[in-house]
Amino acid sequence: MQQTILLTGGTGMIGSALAKLLVQKGYRVIILSRKIPKIQQQGIRYALWDVDQQQADVQAILEADHIIHLAGAGVVDKKWTTPYKKEIVDSRVNSSKLLIDTLSTHPNALKSVISASAIGWYGPDHENSGSGMGFTETDPADDSFLGETCRLWEESIEPVVTLGKRLTKFRIGIVLSNDGGAMPEFKKPVRFGIAAILGSGKQVVSWIHSEDLCRMFIHALENETIHGVYNAVAPTPVTNKTLTLGVAAGLRGKFFIPMHVPAFVLKLMLGNRSIEVLKSASVSCKKIRETGFVFLYPSIEAALQNLLAVKDPN
Repeated sequence: MQQTILLTGGTGMIGSALAKLLVQKGYRVIILSRKIPKIQQQGIRYALWDVDQQQADVQAILEADHIIHLAGAGVVDKKWTTPYKKEIVDSRVNSSKLLIDTLSTHPNALKSVISASAIGWYGPDHENSGSGMGFTETDPADDSFLGETCRLWEESIEPVVTLGKRLTKFRIGIVLSNDGGAMPEFKKPVRFGIAAILGSGKQVVSWIHSEDLCRMFIHALENETIHGVYNAVAPTPVTNKTLTLGVAAGLRGKFFIPMHVPAFVLKLMLGNRSIEVLKSASVSCKKIRETGFVFLYPSIEAALQNLLAVKDPN
């Protein structure tokens, strides 16, 4: 029997790619959205919800066999003003609350919830990171804004366990995709022949190819033994310099100039967000690999070869 997946955040970069893959795999997809798009894809249905008003299409939620919960305001989309920081947290916590309130007050046959979180949970690399171990799922939340945001985010969805549902949470690294996120930002200066290395360039980036991330969600969906927290990162974290030069070489061959963007310039441009681009965070994916998940793009070379094979129209 065809299973129904309810997807929040389904119009974002990750959600859009995941929805397509779910349909290809034979699932029926319902996307909760503030607006119904005029053009809809085959196999995908849209239902309305309004997190601010705590209103949702209850029937759509009750149809779900599984929920994949990705909703949340973009962390790097705007300056971290006090109102926007509140929006970042509220969009995550309140969307979880709406789902839980609906499930707890209506009979349903939901089997599992898979929720996004982020490696912002972790602070900068600790003393043991040089051992190659990196942060594991048992490390505590950092006391920074993003660490606290991720803690509240994960806690907000935890009550589904008391409702008897299987819960999996993925702490997602820097997602590499041609459709948005970090990758277009790496490409921008390369168009002008410049490889813009951020700060010293020595800070470690824990990344994941968008296709592997989508496959990881489906892996968790289809394996009932998977529950709890998992890091969603590739096995080979790289430095910002390695990643930047890799993108430049892929797009321009040898015809580019490496250039460091000083930390103080980044602080002027990004404000508090600069802390994140300058932070070194080595994160381990050992736990998810032990469940049998196999990466299509385990190395940055393989990921960039795939992503840069698609010529940039700009």
